[in-house]
Amino acid sequence: MSASEQGNSYLDKVVAQQAVLEDDLKARRSPPPPPGAPGAVPAPGPLAKRDRALGAAPADRPGPGPVDVRISGFWRWKNVLVPPNAFVVHTRRGRDEPLHIGLGVSFRFNPSTDSFLVVPGATQTILINAYCICRELQGVLVQGYVQWIIQDFGTAYRKLDFGGDDPMRLVNLQLREQAEAAIKDKVATMGVRDVLSDKQPIIEELTARLRAVAEGEDNSDQGLGLRIVTVQIKEAVVSSSRLWENLQKPYRAEQGQIARLAELEAEEAVAQREMTAARVKETQRLEHERELAELRARNESQLFDTEAVEKLRRTRREHDDSREFAELQTETTRHALRMERERHEEEAETGRLRIERDHELARLRAEGELALADLRARSRHEQALLDLERDAARAALENERTPAAVQARLIGALPEIMAKLPKPDELRTVTVNGGDQTGVAGLVTQLAAVVGALRAATEGPGPAGK
Repeated sequence: MSASEQGNSYLDKVVAQQAVLEDDLKARRSPPPPPGAPGAVPAPGPLAKRDRALGAAPADRPGPGPVDVRISGFWRWKNVLVPPNAFVVHTRRGRDEPLHIGLGVSFRFNPSTDSFLVVPGATQTILINAYCICRELQGVLVQGYVQWIIQDFGTAYRKLDFGGDDPMRLVNLQLREQAEAAIKDKVATMGVRDVLSDKQPIIEELTARLRAVAEGEDNSDQGLGLRIVTVQIKEAVVSSSRLWENLQKPYRAEQGQIARLAELEAEEAVAQREMTAARVKETQRLEHERELAELRARNESQLFDTEAVEKLRRTRREHDDSREFAELQTETTRHALRMERERHEEEAETGRLRIERDHELARLRAEGELALADLRARSRHEQALLDLERDAARAALENERTPAAVQARLIGALPEIMAKLPKPDELRTVTVNGGDQTGVAGLVTQLAAVVGALRAATEGPGPAGK
């Protein structure tokens, strides 16, 4: 397959990338969902129909176009809320000048008399694909982009068409056409190599023409109220694949020649290094063999000397080992005797310590028993003293009792005494005259007489009675 049949793959990639970029820069707005789908706007009710008949718009409904404008209110009393990054112009019937104009201006709106226009204030990017013919009558694709912004909205909205769903579409289309025309005019005066190697003349020509159209020449009022932010050329590709390959062939051939010469130089250097390395290797091998022969001779002589010295050393070592073994046995016997003597001394010391410990335990046991007996004697003595003190205290209490207390105690004990006496068969009354009958002695005498009579009645008549 020839190069012309294969096509220009680089050109195809550039065009595809430009298409993807244009698609990414477009404002993506999802279409309204169908009725009944999740998120769909419900069917208008009676109130919605009334508002529509009166010219009222629902609150918080975005306005048309890419700018999110909210219109709220009822009938003639509406409010237009404009984002802060959008230009707006508000006109009214009968007024020559706009009521409001500027960036992010919100206002009251009467649908019957007012009209307004909202335009995005952000920087706009125009992608350019200019298919040009150069001085050699060869097709060249020049890709670039232009970024512009509204500088004077008061001039721009009068001279440019911002109508439709996309206010910037027509303006971008006009600027793109002008930019492509300027690029084609400039490329027509340049050669293919100049277009591919130096894009600065194209950028300067394009910038000058677009600024003259957008901003006016020498700050005059002939401009469109726009400002060109930047102009850049991204790619310049030859349309013909055969010409593209022919343009690349000299450089590729030069680079191939340089690469081949480098390979030859490298091969020559490698061959020279290989020969040098082989010669050095052979020389080293011969020297190595000679050194090995000398080393073997030295090793054999050293081995003989070493064997003789080793035999002499072994003989001496055997005599030394025999003498050391005898000394070691003697030292071992002495050590065993010394250990036996130390063991006997330790056993004697242990027996003496055991006897002393037994004597000390016996002494401590005797001292403990004596101390315990002493403690017991003291305890009995103290107990006896306590008993004596208690008896003395009791006798003192008995002696200190009054007759009235004794009488009360006897009266309290009468029920117990009567309960222990047997029941009498007859009652005898004994009257003792004389003496004080009201005193303690008289009371005791009377009680003794009563107790004696009761005892006599209980025991019955004696032998004399029989």
